[in-house]
Amino acid sequence: MEDASGSRPLPGHIAAALASAGGAADSAGQPWSGRSLAGEDARIHNFEDDDGTADAGYLAAVSAMVAGAGDEDDVVQALAHARVFVPIVAQLGEEGQGAAGLQADKQADMALVTLKAPDGRTALPVFSSAESLHAWHQEARPVAVYAARAALSAAAEGAELMVVDPGSDVTIVVRRPAVWALAQQLPWSPSYADAEVADAVTASASGITSIRSIELHRGGGVGTSTAGGLQLKGGGPGPELRIVLYLVDGLDAAGVQEVVTGMNSAWARNELLAERVDSIEVKLRRAVE
Repeated sequence: MEDASGSRPLPGHIAAALASAGGAADSAGQPWSGRSLAGEDARIHNFEDDDGTADAGYLAAVSAMVAGAGDEDDVVQALAHARVFVPIVAQLGEEGQGAAGLQADKQADMALVTLKAPDGRTALPVFSSAESLHAWHQEARPVAVYAARAALSAAAEGAELMVVDPGSDVTIVVRRPAVWALAQQLPWSPSYADAEVADAVTASASGITSIRSIELHRGGGVGTSTAGGLQLKGGGPGPELRIVLYLVDGLDAAGVQEVVTGMNSAWARNELLAERVDSIEVKLRRAVE
């Protein structure tokens, strides 16, 4: 369900996690918005002796997926323990007259960067290393945070996606249910492998005689590809869950539409599905009697 502004409202436990963590802020509790470029506010992170390289566990999980030995849940699990870099950029401040009569900014605040995904949703870019962030945007300042903190900031900014290392050889999209799990520091399982999701989808068809059976599969948008074209088993923006409805033979177009509309309505009202499923594609098949 979406609110009047078109944004999906945060579940109560996500909002509570955000409030208890001090809202949208970096690892030191410094808010993103209004951050100054001067003095102590100019510090890029609160991690001691951070050399800016990518987390070894995250790199290993991504490498395993590239090699065909890992999946997207392994990558998200590794990300849960990783330090990442969030880019912030200078925002035009109030102007005034400087030395020699030249116009100059009186202040230069920093703002958190967000992106628009192809489907129109807001995405928060994060980077596994300072180098990958610099290659993406040379003027962005890297702020080091744990991925859970970045996920909380994504929720606060209304971003339903986190995009890890955009523009790199391997770009990973973390979809909304995984972002929310990271924000709560909870384990995550993709909807197509979630037994409770399967039970909820099956229960939603209870009493609908036109549906003979239902199957759940990995959606067509789960995978992505490297910059070189190698196909991966995760990292895509969706659709995440493929639901196959096996219908009785002989239904006319109106009957099929009624079934699909009814199921979509039931799924939208189910709180568990609304929280754990990012996107659905429906396939219709004729049931074999």
